[in-house]
Amino acid sequence: MTVSTFWLIIVAWVAIAAVAFIVLLRVRAPYGRYTQSGWGPTMDHRLGWFLMELPALLVFAWFVLSGSNPMSIATWIFFAAWQIHYVHRTLVFPFRMAPGSKRMPLAIVGSAIFFNSVNGFLNGYYLGSLGPSYDLAWISDWRFVVGATLFVVGLVINLQSDGILLRLRRSGRYEIPQGALFNLVSCPNYLGEIVEWIGFALMTWSPAAAAFAMWTAANLIPRALSNHRWYYERFSEYPPGRKALIPYLV
Repeated sequence: MTVSTFWLIIVAWVAIAAVAFIVLLRVRAPYGRYTQSGWGPTMDHRLGWFLMELPALLVFAWFVLSGSNPMSIATWIFFAAWQIHYVHRTLVFPFRMAPGSKRMPLAIVGSAIFFNSVNGFLNGYYLGSLGPSYDLAWISDWRFVVGATLFVVGLVINLQSDGILLRLRRSGRYEIPQGALFNLVSCPNYLGEIVEWIGFALMTWSPAAAAFAMWTAANLIPRALSNHRWYYERFSEYPPGRKALIPYLV
């Protein structure tokens, strides 16, 4: 693939993210607490989550490891960061979910498989074949240092917040989350994930990773706003000072 073709795909991919953001501000994606009939066949939510995250784990690994670029220390760090996130999302998180009758529409699973396949390809192909070699000096570059720091901070926030939510859901009912960043915002798990991929984009200085960060924000900002409204509608005692996503701001 030529560089110009790759950039055309990236531009188109970002444009689709912008459209998705507008749509998701109006339509709640029908999974989790918003699952509803009318979206076609469904499957077990834990199996669906596993299947839709798996391509991000495998496709990215294939294109990085089989690419023509040498695997520098920096590239191995990028690879490890991505895989740590997606090993958790694919092989740990779904199986920590409470078992039960929750279902996920196949349409959601299929669309997520498509997204994760394309996203894994774009990021893996750039790092494995199209991008720079990332010599040893890159590790001391401010973009790497700041980006890696943001990635780790976002990952910790995401894992901590998911853990709090998963423990609450074991009761079989929704409750008001408490503790850590939940004292400030309704969706710190989404905040953590957005910070993660902004950090990844910065430390790789990759157009594919930047597009992924935009997609993450386009998907999770509307979801956070919907969840925030949902909490206030469901719980009369919901803390009035909490924001949806960014402490003290949004």
